[in-house]
Amino acid sequence: MADLDDLREGCNFGLGVASTNNSFHVKGAEHLPWGMKDRLSRIFNPKTGRTVMLAFDHGFIMGPTSGLERIDLNIVPLIEYADCLMCTRGILRTVIPPSTNKPICLRSDAGTSILTELNDNVLIDVEDAIRMNVSAMAIMLSIGDAAHEAKTVANLYKAVDQGTRYGIPVMGVTAVGKDMARDARYFGLASRIAAENGANIVKTYYCDGFEKVVAACPVPVVIAGGKKLPELEALELCYKAISEGASGVDMGRNVFQSEAPAAMIQAVHAVVHENLKPEQALELFNELKNK
Repeated sequence: MADLDDLREGCNFGLGVASTNNSFHVKGAEHLPWGMKDRLSRIFNPKTGRTVMLAFDHGFIMGPTSGLERIDLNIVPLIEYADCLMCTRGILRTVIPPSTNKPICLRSDAGTSILTELNDNVLIDVEDAIRMNVSAMAIMLSIGDAAHEAKTVANLYKAVDQGTRYGIPVMGVTAVGKDMARDARYFGLASRIAAENGANIVKTYYCDGFEKVVAACPVPVVIAGGKKLPELEALELCYKAISEGASGVDMGRNVFQSEAPAAMIQAVHAVVHENLKPEQALELFNELKNK
């Protein structure tokens, strides 16, 4: 209880000084509740407005693919260099140390594997996301897939309903099937549909005309790394995406399948947060690789 003998009357009210009303650093989040903003601030660095997400949720459809055979050996050493971790609840509970204190973007839908027809997914219970104190939920969106488009859109808006109730942002993840065009028209359509249905973040792919995809999307866009590329090409991909408006990257294979994963994620981090050019980032990669 306050000591009434030392109750001092306020005197510094800043009279004549306008109230500070800083614009929030995450696109499209200015009017969200405090809890949503807090979680988004864990993912997106307030100084740069960007993020380096480390994606290692591949096993939920691929199993122990190259680089993910042992999460404890291959991924845990990289955690310190990532801004956010994207993984499944099974890996989070069994392998990721709670003491890492990193924001989690939880893969919150699951269904078919690479052995069958992909994209036939259902949602996990939002209470699991709450119990694990995640900062976002990732939901796949399969625009252009006649068999699963409506179901995945429904998954997204249901997740948004649940996330809004409990203050957890949702990331809409653009799926690309074998018959889907990989161009700005398609990615712009898919990204906009994700945002229109309430996604707070969109994960999609870089393409020619990417700046139009970003401009037409009212929430942050992070790029997927996609298949493994040579290190310089992956760094060029990051640089071009950031230069054209991306708010970060959500990379997996281009990090954990690199010849030097720890060096690679640090080089990616330098491109995203320090605007290093690809050649400079490659020099950093080689320096770190040889230490």
